[in-house]
Amino acid sequence: MENEQTRVPPHVLFFPISAQGHINPAFQFAKRIASKGVKTTLAVSVHLSKSVQIKPCEVGIEAISDGFDETGPTWAGNAVHFFTTFTEVSMHSIRELVRKYEKSNNPFTCIVHDSICPWALDLARELGLVGATFYTQSITMCALYYYAFSGLLPIPVTEYPVLLPSLPPLMAVDMPSTVTDIEEQPAVQQLLISQFSNMEKADWSFFNSFDKLESEALRMMAEKWPRVKTIGPTTPSMYVDKRVEGDVDYNINLYKATDDAFYVKWLNGKEKGSVVYVSFGSIVELGEEQMEEIVGGIKQSNKSFLWVVRDKEVDKLPGNIAEDDAGLLVPWCSQLEVLAHEAVGCFISHCGWNSTMEALSIGVPVVAMPLKWDQPPNAKLIEEMWGVGVRAKANEKGVIAREELERCIREVMEGDEKGEVIKRNARKWRELALEAMDTGGSSDKNIEEFALIRRAFERWQIPCSQSLQAKQ
Repeated sequence: MENEQTRVPPHVLFFPISAQGHINPAFQFAKRIASKGVKTTLAVSVHLSKSVQIKPCEVGIEAISDGFDETGPTWAGNAVHFFTTFTEVSMHSIRELVRKYEKSNNPFTCIVHDSICPWALDLARELGLVGATFYTQSITMCALYYYAFSGLLPIPVTEYPVLLPSLPPLMAVDMPSTVTDIEEQPAVQQLLISQFSNMEKADWSFFNSFDKLESEALRMMAEKWPRVKTIGPTTPSMYVDKRVEGDVDYNINLYKATDDAFYVKWLNGKEKGSVVYVSFGSIVELGEEQMEEIVGGIKQSNKSFLWVVRDKEVDKLPGNIAEDDAGLLVPWCSQLEVLAHEAVGCFISHCGWNSTMEALSIGVPVVAMPLKWDQPPNAKLIEEMWGVGVRAKANEKGVIAREELERCIREVMEGDEKGEVIKRNARKWRELALEAMDTGGSSDKNIEEFALIRRAFERWQIPCSQSLQAKQ
């Protein structure tokens, strides 16, 4: 008969960094695991817990200190100082959180940590917990960083095309800035590359993608490490498979959205597929010249537009963008709600991975305007590998001119042969995303295995208290 002490029910602690593009997929993954009957808790920073409203759901929330309780992340000024402080304080906070729960009826049995915090995997092992790494960027992007880490891709990259196993040929415009510009943010570059420093120790490695989307890169990863699994897209269930009750949004937003009744009413008055939706995410900032060219390109296309312009960027807009029935500016919005509206026929995007996955999940064609980080390789996938959009080409000054943007909008939205192919591909990938998340799909089976199969918890049968007591 099994000893009562060894029967520890699973309880998964999710630990993302406090950035929108990391919190959202982690929270969604936690909700999926919780929907399978496993207790989950999301650790968020003290600053985040005090500054934003988190909608309650079946995932528990714990606020922990990351060393920046009053200011929030301030790494732009001194990245080395930020990451050093963040690591030291967060490590202590997680250790104390695990100890606190060890005294409860639901001690933690697993930590799912952000991939850019590899130290959390070592901490999980120290505490006697299962350690799972969660990669929030594309598998293609992660493969590039792995090749840089292993030395197969020397950085800075200076010779093209870049030819690497499992990846398409990459030119200079396709490469992430983190492997081409070593002067930009060397500490950030090192952080992204070092996320593979202990990957072989992970009990599980999860990617926010699905099997058919990046099959070659996934195969390469799976050949090198055990239990490499896709669990995406992490788009809220209501926009994909509709199997997680109440999962209609991300539950947490670092930016305050405009009253949705306002812009939804505006969209309701537009014809099907007639609106260009424009958003460049939560971090990237555009220059004044680029903002002016975007205005000119949309106006020349004669399309209606809904554009997310954050408050701090409004002053960059040209004076001739006076709103009328053809255009609407909002400081923030529910991107999912907008993309899913039948009036939207095109998404001008910076190609961040979350935005890319949302567009794929909902089936909206993309005009790609990548700027930095992982956005260029994502744009290549969008245009050349999946065929769900076109990439706007920058001029010699690095600016996308209005004529080029107009060309891309018309190519995607108007009824010529290429536009129809793009729309057909968008529908195909939407169906494949649904297939992955639906009952018995590739991602659903991976989540099911992690959550329910007994062997997924084989190491969890040893109470954490025994491990902790052994170290005290």
